[in-house]
Amino acid sequence: MKFIHLSDLHLGKRVNEFSMLEDQEFILTKIINIIDDQRPDGIIIAGDVYDKSVPSAEAVELFDDFLVRLSKYDLKVFVISGNHDSAERIAFGGRLMDKSGIYMSPVYNGKIAPVSMTDNFGEINVYMLPFIKPTNVRRFFPDNEITSYTDAVKVAVDAMNIDTSKRNILITHQFVTGALRTESEDITVGGSDNVDASVFADFDYVALGHIHRSQKCGGNEYIRYSGTPLKYSFSEANDNKSVTVVEMNAKGDIALNFIPLIPKRDMVEIKGTYDELTLKSFWENTSYNEDYMHITLTDEDDIPDVLTKLRVIYKNIMKLDYDNKRTRTTNEINGTENVKEKTPFEHFSEFYELQNGQPLNEEQTVFIANIIEQIWEDK
Repeated sequence: MKFIHLSDLHLGKRVNEFSMLEDQEFILTKIINIIDDQRPDGIIIAGDVYDKSVPSAEAVELFDDFLVRLSKYDLKVFVISGNHDSAERIAFGGRLMDKSGIYMSPVYNGKIAPVSMTDNFGEINVYMLPFIKPTNVRRFFPDNEITSYTDAVKVAVDAMNIDTSKRNILITHQFVTGALRTESEDITVGGSDNVDASVFADFDYVALGHIHRSQKCGGNEYIRYSGTPLKYSFSEANDNKSVTVVEMNAKGDIALNFIPLIPKRDMVEIKGTYDELTLKSFWENTSYNEDYMHITLTDEDDIPDVLTKLRVIYKNIMKLDYDNKRTRTTNEINGTENVKEKTPFEHFSEFYELQNGQPLNEEQTVFIANIIEQIWEDK
């Protein structure tokens, strides 16, 4: 039996004030094309369908269209809520949609019944555990000591009474200890929301959501994050996005395949002087004029109206930085010692060098000296 594992669509997301809806619509169509080629038996969406608990109308419409397209295939679709979703909104209409083979995780109530599927090797049980916090689990298991996320997930899993003689899949949305993070995740500072991978020992495959980079967890190939279908921060600029294809044969026999996802616009970081980056030979044979760009200029002096100038070539600049003596200097402006002994020009010169990492040049020195002289003459 074959499954396609997706997660963290984050529909409606904005990155550096750029709406990603057009890119998301494009990549969902790419996923449909992969489904056409792969002909899976099930699609897993492991949480964070939306970027907000109250998503925009456009985001809801996009997901609705995606589900309608999926419903035309002879397969089952499993969707759980993530930490960015409203569990109640994801659960809405779930009992009606079950009949069409689309399973939306209910709000956690302490009981999780599996969806059973059968192939030539027997039964596969799919368990859907939405994003939970310790407080969500304590109310249903007041006699259990639940002080951490690991405790919460372990209690929720133990209550499933898993038959380990059968093949079992868990879909959940948590931060598993040791996973490599990116800058675009919403993770608790200090790692208090960590879940130890050992709590998943009874499952044949664990389809994780929450972390945006595709990876295995706890040294186990079959406890996996699929990652986001798109890059949502420049910390992911060098990542290769993909869908995870899980082929389950007899128990203990699992094959994984990773099919690349090529976006409409990539996220790219480039660095150099203004003159270097605006040379036609630098950018003409690239897709930089369409890609989302993080540009770092190494010029020592700020370029006037630089964003407007650069956007003639790089239309989708998301982020602009300078890397020069000034930005690398961490000097602090100290107290007022000897302040009365220094001239106004000396004060300004010291301030300028602290701020910019270099002294005034000859032209600036003459200009500032003349300005100060004129001010003091007027007094």
